[in-house]
Amino acid sequence: MKPNDDMNALAKGGRTNIFGFFLRLLARLPFLFIAGRLYGAETVGRFALAVVVVELAALLATLGLKRGLAQALASTDRPHAHVVWDGMVVAFVVSMLASAVLFIYPDLMFPNSGTTGLDRYLAVIVFAIAWSDVSLAALAYRHNVKATVTARAIVEPWTISIAAWVLYYVSARDGLIIAYVLSMAAALVASLVPFIRSYGLPHGWSPRVTPLLQLARRNMPLAGADALEWGSRNIDRFILGLLFPPAIVGIYYMAQQVSSIPQKLKTSFDPVLGPVIARNLAAGNRIAIANQVKQVGFWIITLQAALLLMGGIPAEGVMGVVGPQFVVGAGALCFLLAAEVAATPGAVAEAGLVYMARHRNLMVSMLLLGFQAALSFALVFQMRAMGLDVHVQAVGPAVALVLTLALGSTIKCWMLARMTGAAVFSLRPGFVAAIVVAGAVGWAFTRLPPELEWLELSVGVPAIFIAYFAVIGKWAFGPEDRALFKKMPKSEPTLPDEKV
Repeated sequence: MKPNDDMNALAKGGRTNIFGFFLRLLARLPFLFIAGRLYGAETVGRFALAVVVVELAALLATLGLKRGLAQALASTDRPHAHVVWDGMVVAFVVSMLASAVLFIYPDLMFPNSGTTGLDRYLAVIVFAIAWSDVSLAALAYRHNVKATVTARAIVEPWTISIAAWVLYYVSARDGLIIAYVLSMAAALVASLVPFIRSYGLPHGWSPRVTPLLQLARRNMPLAGADALEWGSRNIDRFILGLLFPPAIVGIYYMAQQVSSIPQKLKTSFDPVLGPVIARNLAAGNRIAIANQVKQVGFWIITLQAALLLMGGIPAEGVMGVVGPQFVVGAGALCFLLAAEVAATPGAVAEAGLVYMARHRNLMVSMLLLGFQAALSFALVFQMRAMGLDVHVQAVGPAVALVLTLALGSTIKCWMLARMTGAAVFSLRPGFVAAIVVAGAVGWAFTRLPPELEWLELSVGVPAIFIAYFAVIGKWAFGPEDRALFKKMPKSEPTLPDEKV
């Protein structure tokens, strides 16, 4: 595949997934409103901690196949259907073991509130998350990102939103848990249907124990990198669960859910960026990898900075939409949105490092996670010693997250730049100018008198958006950037030959 074809593939896949991002945004907002207004902070807090543990178990069960499957397919002589079904078997076995542990010891999911009702049955959904992830990774290798959009941006969020609303009137205590299980099961179906259509059932296949073990061993650094990246975004919630009651965790979780919307922009490019990097690495074209990482990084950080301004400047109003009791989470929301911007360069650079320096990348991620955890505890305890309000103390882990992700981005960009011999991130003057101009517009709306506060969200947020992209489009975007927003000529992707 030619360099221009690679960039076109990135633009096309990113464009499809950005559309999916906006669909996910539209679907996520009803869930936040329903969870906040109906269930309340305490119930949301219990749910938030349980989901942390379940999603970590599912992530580990994939054994790095979310990223490693593209490389396995690019370098195999076996039929691709056999390889991906080997991966499905691995994910199923490990996820069943994880589910058994969580089912027997449900307090792992609910460490600060005890277990009753249907709590322990949340563990049964681990395999559905793992299988969905692996099947979508296999589809991404064949440039089918539409399946990811359908499963993650339409089926999953709309199912949990509708189910949470209906189930509240059935069981206010277990409604969120049941809704989550239903949404993951629905997403699994939406993932498996296109997966089987694309790869089919593996005729003449039987699981090979030795290759499965070798695949698991090779993917341990990738699995570790995935778990550590995920951990850096969720350990703050777990630390809060250890130090604060569920209601505080619930408020933070809502801020985290709003702030995680920009994070989806980065994951929108993962299904396309990984296979492109794997192919260029196999061809020895490291300069192309640097250019692709640099280009995608700029696309993502441009969009994330816009969301930081649009959500951070009117943060109190944004959290107030979720519910009056969540307004105190405005400070956490600002830091969490800033963390997404700080994380982008390192997260995109890691897409190359997981193929080129797996073990070094894993070591750096481990050290960063340890630093983040230590800094989170230190900030909370220092704020307690100073006698600050409990809601101010709860912002400590968010501050630690921003500082850790900024440090991690610096280190990982430096590592990848040395390995490729080219810059992998650049800060354009037009980008900085757009932030200043849009920030000034947003600040002006925050100075409105109290009787006109409703204009801050209804008019101020669109005004920030328009001012920001007017400056970006005029002074920061080049021809390759505009490729993201224009339709490319249709072309069939070139995939590595496989043995049949």
